[in-house]
Amino acid sequence: MAPAAQARLFSGTRPLKRWRYVAVFCEQIYACAAVVHVGPARQSFWALYDRSAGTLRERTRMLPRAGELQLRRAETSQRNGRLRVRDRGVELDLVLEEAPGIEALCAHGSRAVWTRKQAGIAAHGTLALDAGPVQPIAALAVVDDTAGHHARETEWRWSAGVGQARDGRALAWNLVSGVNDPPTQSERAIWVEGEPFEPAPVSFADDLSGISGADGSLLRFDAEVERCRHERLLLIESEYRAPFGSFSGALPGGLELERGSGVMEHHRARW
Repeated sequence: MAPAAQARLFSGTRPLKRWRYVAVFCEQIYACAAVVHVGPARQSFWALYDRSAGTLRERTRMLPRAGELQLRRAETSQRNGRLRVRDRGVELDLVLEEAPGIEALCAHGSRAVWTRKQAGIAAHGTLALDAGPVQPIAALAVVDDTAGHHARETEWRWSAGVGQARDGRALAWNLVSGVNDPPTQSERAIWVEGEPFEPAPVSFADDLSGISGADGSLLRFDAEVERCRHERLLLIESEYRAPFGSFSGALPGGLELERGSGVMEHHRARW
């Protein structure tokens, strides 16, 4: 749970930003969903990419509607989280087998940002498109829970994904530059067979084509589909690119990928 300081709606003039973001990856689909709060304002979005058909469905709501998107956290009495989408011909219902994840509390401007990341957790359930047949989904997921009074101007590059090493070990990662990225005690994490370690800082290619590690590793990215959006609402502005696709090359720590899937993101915000 976020520290109390990261639960106040305002810190001075800085509004609290908090969100839960979930992305899932498997052979059939890439999907993501989030509920975002900036001060008293609320936004939601979801997207689903049908990999066999090559089609992307998505929606962003400045005023979320009940029943279209549900994102439930795991609680003490309920071990699993849930992702449900009922919108635009999509009926997606997934159980998220959540794990403790890794937590970080990092300075940002004159305040601090708390975040908890999970990666490589199991997600399973069903999908039906346009009232068609129900198909089972068995995927791996990443989860981002964040809360903090970010600086007025914020920009970051970020990637999360899942995959397999050439030696067969399960891999997952959360890598970032621009926010929550001090040299140590950052949100950077790589999971090997479910066990996380923190790599050294990384750098992203400007075009999001790769991530370079301090140890000389290079994680290459090939986009399959891209989400992008530019919003301006009163004093808030947000612009981002978020392609989904496949990864190759190596993660920091000399972890050569046999295969990998995930997301890249470049986000600029004034909030």
